[in-house]
Amino acid sequence: MPRVKLHRFTDNATRPDIIEPGKPEYEQLGGRWRTDFFPEPHPLTLEVGCGKGEYTVGLALRHPGRNFLGLDIKGERIWRGSTRAAELGLANVGFVRMRAEALAAQFGPGELDEIWITFPDPRPRDRDIKRRLTSPRFLNLYAELLSPGGLLHLKTDNAGLFEYSLEILAARPDAVVERHTRDLYAESGPEFAEAQAIQTNFEGKYRAVGLPINYLQFRLS
Repeated sequence: MPRVKLHRFTDNATRPDIIEPGKPEYEQLGGRWRTDFFPEPHPLTLEVGCGKGEYTVGLALRHPGRNFLGLDIKGERIWRGSTRAAELGLANVGFVRMRAEALAAQFGPGELDEIWITFPDPRPRDRDIKRRLTSPRFLNLYAELLSPGGLLHLKTDNAGLFEYSLEILAARPDAVVERHTRDLYAESGPEFAEAQAIQTNFEGKYRAVGLPINYLQFRLS
C-alpha cells in the first residue's frame, strides 16, 4: 500500500467525523445519529456513494441548519471529504465508510430525511441490475429508512440508468416523481436551482465534453 494512502487511513482512524469498521461507534449509532454524532439534532441527509465528499460538503456548507453524512466504501475518498470539511470548519457533516447494501445495519427506520444519489456506477450489465442504487432492492431500503415524506434525488450522466430509474419508479405505487429532466443545466426554473447549485469535479468534466446531466427528484410515500 502506498505510504500516502496508509497515512490517510491512519488519519481516518483518529478522526471523530469518520465512522468506519473498527471504531466502537460503528455499530452503535443506528437510530441515534442526530443526538449522538452531531452537535445539533437537525434533519439528516445522506449521500449514498459520496466519493471525495464534494457534494456532501457542498450541501453542508449551503444548509447550516441541517446535518449531512457521506457514505462510501473507499477510505481515501472520505479522507478527502473529511479534510475539506475541517478546512471549512463545518460541524454539520460526517462520513461513514461502508457499503450501501448495509444501510439498514447503520440507520434506524425513519431516521433519514433526505437521500442524494450522485453519479453512481450505472452497472450496465444485466447481471448487475440488483446492484444499481435505484433498483427495487435499494428503493425498498430507502423507503424503510426515510421519514414520512422523505425526499430522494438522483443525478447521473448515464441516460441508461436514468431511464431505468424512471421505469422502476413508474411501476411502484408508493413512488411520487416530483420533477425530472434529461438536461439539468438547460432548465431555468427555480425548482431545479438546488440541484444546479453544486457541481462535482466529474460533473464539470461531463459538461465540458457536452454530456447532459440527468436529474430526478422523488418520494417514496
